[in-house]
Amino acid sequence: MTQTIAPRVRTLVLLLLAATGLLFAGAGPVSAHAAVTGSAPQQGAVVDKAPTQVSLTFSEKVALSGDSLRVLDPKGKRVDRGDPANLTGTTYAVKLHGGLPDGTYTVTYQVVSEDSHPVAGAYTFSIGAPSQTTVSVSGQTAGGGVVGTLYGFGRYVSYAGFIVMVGGAAFVLACWQRGAGVRALQRLTVAGWLALTAAALGLLLLRGSYTGSGKVGDVFDLDLLGQVLQTKTGAALVSRLLLLAAAALFIAVLFGAYEKREDEEKRDLTFGLAVGGVVVSAGLAASWAMSEHASTGLQAGIAMPVDIIHLLAVAGWLGGLAALLVALYRAPADTPVDALAVRRFSRLAFGSVLALVATGIYQSWRQLGSWTAFTDTRYGQLLLVKIGLVAVLVGIAWVSRRWTGRLAEAVVVKPREKSDPVAVADTDTDAETDADADEKEPARAGVSGSGSGSASASASASAGKGAAASGKKGAAGSDKADGESERAAQLARQRAAIDTARRKERRDADPNRFGLRRSVLAEAGVAVVLLAVTTMLTSTEPGRTEEEAKAATSASAADASSAGALTLDMSFDTGGEDGKGVVRVDLDPARVGGNEMHVYVQRPNGRAFDIPEVKVAFTLESQDIGPLPVVPDHITTGHWSASGVQIPMAGEWKVSVTVRTSDIDQTTVSKNAQIG
Repeated sequence: MTQTIAPRVRTLVLLLLAATGLLFAGAGPVSAHAAVTGSAPQQGAVVDKAPTQVSLTFSEKVALSGDSLRVLDPKGKRVDRGDPANLTGTTYAVKLHGGLPDGTYTVTYQVVSEDSHPVAGAYTFSIGAPSQTTVSVSGQTAGGGVVGTLYGFGRYVSYAGFIVMVGGAAFVLACWQRGAGVRALQRLTVAGWLALTAAALGLLLLRGSYTGSGKVGDVFDLDLLGQVLQTKTGAALVSRLLLLAAAALFIAVLFGAYEKREDEEKRDLTFGLAVGGVVVSAGLAASWAMSEHASTGLQAGIAMPVDIIHLLAVAGWLGGLAALLVALYRAPADTPVDALAVRRFSRLAFGSVLALVATGIYQSWRQLGSWTAFTDTRYGQLLLVKIGLVAVLVGIAWVSRRWTGRLAEAVVVKPREKSDPVAVADTDTDAETDADADEKEPARAGVSGSGSGSASASASASAGKGAAASGKKGAAGSDKADGESERAAQLARQRAAIDTARRKERRDADPNRFGLRRSVLAEAGVAVVLLAVTTMLTSTEPGRTEEEAKAATSASAADASSAGALTLDMSFDTGGEDGKGVVRVDLDPARVGGNEMHVYVQRPNGRAFDIPEVKVAFTLESQDIGPLPVVPDHITTGHWSASGVQIPMAGEWKVSVTVRTSDIDQTTVSKNAQIG
């Protein structure tokens, strides 16, 4: 039975890793957590005279560098001067050279949001009148590319390492103290420490390139590393590495001195290790809470402790689950995990789930802000997936709890060994088998013993006669006795190995234990995918921020509309890969006669989106006029423009926009608007 289970375990692990890889492959570049909520000049605006500066307002504070804000003329030449500066609150500006000629100018920005994620984008405005521009910013993908993929993988490994290390140690201390001597559990916990340490070092090296150029060659740039160490995220990663040194000492004591202590001595040491372990684990969890989502936005002072509790609960549940899985599959036959340990873990997992639910509800309210954000934002959609996975995991855990109850009931039938209730049934059977073997063994032992004794007697007799040749016979008898002793020791080792194999076979044949192993394996599989979704959530713009940015954009559009221009925002989904976005149509002055039209296509996170084709049509259905087609010219990434768009008469016009995102994927969206 063991031979058939191991391949299944390996196959399931490979499938889960492949599914995790697909999740990461589909994640794409990291979504920004700070959104642009305003700009001056506004996106697509046509101003009469050249401004002296360009300013951007974000939804939260951001970190700037010398090249964070750039303004490029139609030929791609920089026209900004000096370093960008913080004007007030969350508004940042860069000065412009004087005497700028007419034409379309491109503003690019690349900053780091307060919760550590890179933010990049671009937009255009015109002086005097729009013009053609050679500027292309399609390659500007902050947090994307090879470096972005490596950084995302490093984040996943760091979470996984933390969970396995903390959960494995908690399982040994709180649930199964005999497990401190199990080699497989030692390797699991140490592997978690190694993974977290390697990931922290990797993230520290990747950080500068991840938030900047995105080039692999910049990973080992010492100047960038020095800049990273001065940031909040760099300080958090260094703190994590220092705390991991303390964690290494904790692990050495847990699987060294602690494992060798007697039960009486272990009690005092258990309390000390528990206190130290909680302090180190909370410190490690704080290195995330103080540098990411929880550190910014609404109620940060409450959110950070809540986030620490949330991470510790995840580690206690999922990390303990990994330790239990290893104990069930890899524990030696003479040290099987007992039902009492499983029941203790069941209680630990139940408390962790309660903490997860309580902290998760608070975090969801804080990051979403409204029920509609569950379906209207990417963060909300991912959160729904996470909630579904947690529900599945709790359901499987309930099944595991039933198997645990059956296992405990089976043990109570023959309560002969209180110290190891699971091994009781095996002990009875082993005793009977050993008794039968002992009845047969004396016969073999007697034969061997008589042979040995005869050789000894012969040697003694020869020695007693004092014959010169008896020395050789005595030596031969001694060699024979040594050979018999070695053979007896070999037989004893073989017998011990057979007994161990017999106990392991009976243990694995236990239907209750087998059922528990399968359900725990299923839990672990779902947990791998759940961890991947959680990692993606931490790299996705919170729903509350996204909705606030949309509201600010709508207010800006309403201001423009009241000034005589018309702005229409329409969401689209062509159904293909990367086919979702928002198309904006600006019509100025939105009156009868000639109008200036600008079309902007953006991704759901507000980033400029370049697509193969955009077409616009105007229809006045009440007068049976149209559709009047307009094919705008492509200006720059995500920006199309057309001048002299003729509106023949006033009325409620239907504005239809056809968006094509690939050779076969396209859709048409429309809105009605009063023009004239």
